Amino acid sequence: MRNFRPNLKYLTILALGLMAGSAWANTGSVSQLSGTLSVIKADGSMRILSQKSQVVGGDTVNTQKDSYAQIKFTDGGMITLKPNSSVKIQQFRFKTEEPDKDSFVFGLVKGGLRAVTGLVGKRGDQDAYSLGTATATIGIRGTSYAADDCLTTPCPKPSSSEALEPAVYVSVTDGEIIATNNAGSQSFLAGQFGAISDRNSRPRFLSTDPGLQFTPPASFIQSIMTGAAVNSGKNQECVVRR
Repeated sequence: MRNFRPNLKYLTILALGLMAGSAWANTGSVSQLSGTLSVIKADGSMRILSQKSQVVGGDTVNTQKDSYAQIKFTDGGMITLKPNSSVKIQQFRFKTEEPDKDSFVFGLVKGGLRAVTGLVGKRGDQDAYSLGTATATIGIRGTSYAADDCLTTPCPKPSSSEALEPAVYVSVTDGEIIATNNAGSQSFLAGQFGAISDRNSRPRFLSTDPGLQFTPPASFIQSIMTGAAVNSGKNQECVVRR
C-alpha cells in the first residue's frame, strides 16, 4: 500500500485554512450599510468600512450623520447602529465546539443601537454577553432590545423642541435584559421601557414609550428583508491617513 506523506506546501495551506477558520469565528461583518461607517482599530488607525468589511475585538465602529449600519456576528447576533453612534467591540469570541469560552463584551460610546442576540449568552454562560453604557451594564437572557445614550448626546422629545431627561434608555422587544449598576439590578421584559440616570441611580421603569426614533431609510429596511446590499458597488473599504 502506498503511504501518503503530505508535503510542506500542503501542510502550510492546511494550517492557514485552519487559522482562517478560527479567526473568522471571532469576527463580525457589515451585513447592511446606508451612509458612512468608519472604524478605529486597536492600533489607532482608521478605516472607512463597506459591505462585508470585518469587525473584530478592539474595533470602535462609528456611523456618521444620516447613516445606518448593521453588523452580523458569527454566532447569529446582530447590532444595528443609528446615525451619529459609536460602539466599541471589546471582545467577541465564539467557537461552535467550545460554548464555555463564549464571550461578547461591547460598549455603547454614544448614540443608539438595536440588537438581536445570537448564541453567545444562550448556550453556555449567561453572563458571557454584556453591553456597557454610561450608566449601567446590560446583560441578556436571550432577547431583542434597544439602548440609547441620551446622557452623552441629548435626545429630542417626539414633536417637541425640548430634550428628553439625560439618561440611558432601554426597551425590550423580545426576551429579557438586566440592567446593573452601583445601585442594584433591574430586569426588563418584552414590551417594557426603562431609564438609568447615572451609575448610582437604580434603573427604573417608564410607564410609556419615550419615543426615541429609529427610522432608517426604506432602502435599508428593504435590504434587510431581502438580503440585498444598499451600498453595493458604491463603497470599498479604505484606510484614512492622518
